Parts: sequence; structure tokens; C-alpha cells
Amino acid sequence: MLASVRTYALLGVEARDVTVEVDVSSGLPSFAVVGLPDAAVRESRERVRAAIQNSGFEFPQTRITASLAPADLRKAGPGFDLAIAAALLGANGQLPDGALAETALAAELALDGALRPVPGAVAMAERAARAGVRRIVVAPDSAYEAGLPAAVGAGAATRVIPIERLADLRRIGTGEEPSFAVQPPRLDQVIDDRLDLADLRGQPALRDALEVAAAGGHGMLILGPPGAGKSLAARRLPSIMPPPSEAEAMEILRIASACGRRPEAGSVARPFRAPHHTVSPAGLVGGGNPPRAGEVTMAHGGVLFLDELGEFSRSALEALRQPLEDGSVTITRVRHSVVLPCRFLLVAASNPCPCGHGEDSPDCRCTPGAARRYRNRISGALADRIDLSITVEQPSAEALAGSEGEPSERVRERVIAARHVARRRQGCPNAELGPAELRRHARLTRKSRAELAAGHRRMGLSGRGHDRVLRVARTVADLRGCEQVEADHVAAALAFRRRGSE
Repeated sequence: MLASVRTYALLGVEARDVTVEVDVSSGLPSFAVVGLPDAAVRESRERVRAAIQNSGFEFPQTRITASLAPADLRKAGPGFDLAIAAALLGANGQLPDGALAETALAAELALDGALRPVPGAVAMAERAARAGVRRIVVAPDSAYEAGLPAAVGAGAATRVIPIERLADLRRIGTGEEPSFAVQPPRLDQVIDDRLDLADLRGQPALRDALEVAAAGGHGMLILGPPGAGKSLAARRLPSIMPPPSEAEAMEILRIASACGRRPEAGSVARPFRAPHHTVSPAGLVGGGNPPRAGEVTMAHGGVLFLDELGEFSRSALEALRQPLEDGSVTITRVRHSVVLPCRFLLVAASNPCPCGHGEDSPDCRCTPGAARRYRNRISGALADRIDLSITVEQPSAEALAGSEGEPSERVRERVIAARHVARRRQGCPNAELGPAELRRHARLTRKSRAELAAGHRRMGLSGRGHDRVLRVARTVADLRGCEQVEADHVAAALAFRRRGSE
């Protein structure tokens, strides 16, 4: 007897269709799983056997073959357990004919038959909706994730059915199965009161740079000694960023679900990722077989903070060049290629030298060679892709003891207004403008054109650097409510780019 059910394999942050076919035939008792399974999938034989026996079903003592198609797609993880068990029960006649028609299943099985959640429920529910699947059966802890596409309007035709145990499969298709509905999440940035920009004192230039970065989506590099407020500023940047759109929210939720970070109910926050400087290139941009998302993808739609930039390996930093330029990472393997989204706002912080004081300080203990090697960790090609570069000094005692700065709420209002102007004008943040769009939407006056040309000659800007200065100038103009890019806007953009090279 033969039965088949639908499930999904997670490849990157997307779900791929997988058909589980189980054949029960006469012969010596055996249980084989084929179709490029990894160790976790091969071990499903023992989990499925124990779960079936402990759920009141009969495990057939015959020859059993489970095939996971397509056979050339590598299958990884325990998420195929429920589909294999359901197909086996259907092939053995222990589930009614047609009970699992137009149904997808995705869950891990415990030995007692309980269902456990698996990563990627959001992507699987989206895939099921696009394929017209009527029901998706998941573990109770995955129900919220699986219901998010329908709640946001991306898959209302697929019902989410959470079941606690394998024995509950008997209820599928009878009209008695449970269902689960998710309230639409609030598309707003969750602001932690402990991370308010008002805490950043004595750094007015850094506050301005943060506002420009949030308004235009520009990456930034902060140079300065330890304790100057670099990390404090970076961790408060999400508090002034605008809330995500519906499309951005679905991407953030899909990525979080695929990476095993279950989204919190109620709202969608922009992510903030701060990997340690020992991270490998694959951990930073993604890799493995099957491909997995890295830190840049987990920061998609939010902030990627690289503290102590000079301590990161050169290979890891150079791997950032394509993500910063394209907003995506392409990972190619022998059998498939995966494109991972990674449009993030980069914030990097670095000391001026290994000891942190800077070569001009009398307290610096670094040799000139050590300081030069430390600075050279950041290649010119990578630095050219960072829009804002600012040097900060230790704030004075008077500034630290003074009144609080402007709170995040007020700054965020200006950022949202500037983003709204940019989206209404061109449909995307200024940092994402292509060369042709940039020249159409960032028209220069005669004085501003002369200012940019003089800055180009004085600073030796590359073609990429020229365009990035123009994008920042467009953002400064939006924050100041100006339709045209004036000379003072260009001067401000040049100042932000010049500080890192002084």
C-alpha cells in the first residue's frame, strides 16, 4: 500500500515543497528513508516508530520505504517526522482515505507522540497559501508563526491546525479538528525605555549622524576611544527608526522563524544584531549545506552592529562588501543556489588604535606599525561602501552631568517624516537609490553642484563615494524639509564622509 503527504524543507529562509511517499509492502521488517536525508532525518525512523506505538496505533512489522521527493534536494532537521508518520499510517490503513488530502504537515515528534515546533513555520505557511493548500498541521508552539501570513494578509486561504499529539491526526478532515487564528501584529517599533537616545550626552555630532542614518538608511562608522558612547549610541539607533511596512514585517517574521527565533506575539520590531568579533565569514553572511542564514540576514530590516571593528577578521569584513552593495547574499552549492535578503543598516564602531587612545594621545602605547595594521583591517573597498564616518572624543564631565538630550520619540518623528517624503517621491529610502534614480530625485542647484565638485577634488572621492555623498545630501535635505539639494546639504554630507579620513 502506498500513501503520500505534503510537507516542506527549509532552504535558507524559504520553504520548498517536499512530498513524503511511504510504501508498505511484504518482506522482512525494515524501515528505510531515502531522498538525501541528513542524520536527523534518518533518525526519524526511531522517533516515528516510538511515537506511533505510544499513540495507540499499530506499527506494521513489514518492509517500509519512505521517500522524500524531490530526491536531489538535501533534507535536514526533524521537521519531517509528522509527515512520515502520517503517510505511514495512511499507507497502513489506520487513517481514513483522503483524511490528509490538501493538507501539509510539519512538526517534530517526541517518543510519546507529542508534537514539537520546528523552524520556518512562517515560510511554510506562506508556501502552503501560494499552492492553495487548505490546511497546515503544526505543533501548538508553531501555531502563532504559521498563522502570521493569514493575519498580515499573505495567506488567508490556509487554515492553521495545531495538534498536541500524533493521535489527534484522527480528527483531521472530520470537521472536529482545532483551528487557530492570529490577530494582526502591531506594525510598530517596540521602544525599550532603557534605550532612549536621551541618554547620549555630550555628542551632538554623533546624534546628528544617527538621525541622518535612520532617516536615509545609511550605514555609519564611529571612530573614538573607549567610553566615548559608541556602543551606547548604536544600541539606541532602533529607537529612532520608523516602524516596518507590511512587506518588511513579513520578511522580518519569516527570517526570525527560519532562524529558530520565534516571533513575539503582538508587534513586529526591527531586529538588532551584534555578533562577537570572533564570528566566521559563514556566520556573518551565511553558508553551510544546506545553506543557512547569517547575521546579515538576521539583521534584515534592522541594525547590524559591529563593535570593535578592528578585531574582526579581514575575511569576515570583506564578505560584507556584496551585502552592503546589493542588499542580498547569494550562496551557491552544487545542487542549488539560495538568495538570502540582507538589507540592513550597518553601524560599526572602532577604536583609533589597539590601545584605544589614538596615536596623537600621550597615553597611546601602540607602535606606528601596530596602529597602521589595526586601521588596515578595514579595506578601502569596504570603507567606500559606508556612507557616514564620524570621529568622537570623550565627553567632558560637564556634558555628562548636564541635562538629558532630545528623547528618541521626538527624533523619531522627524525621521518618520523624512522617510515618508522619500517613499512618496521615489518609493524607497535614499540609501537604496540607483544611479539613474539618484540623479532624477537629487537635483542639484548651481551652488550645490560646485560644492560637490570641490569636495570630490579635495577628498579624492571614487564614483561610488560621489554617489553616496549625494544620497546623504538628499537625506539631509529631506530632514530639513527642502525639495532641492542645496549647497549646505552637500557640505554636511561631505563633512560626514571626511571625518573618518582625518
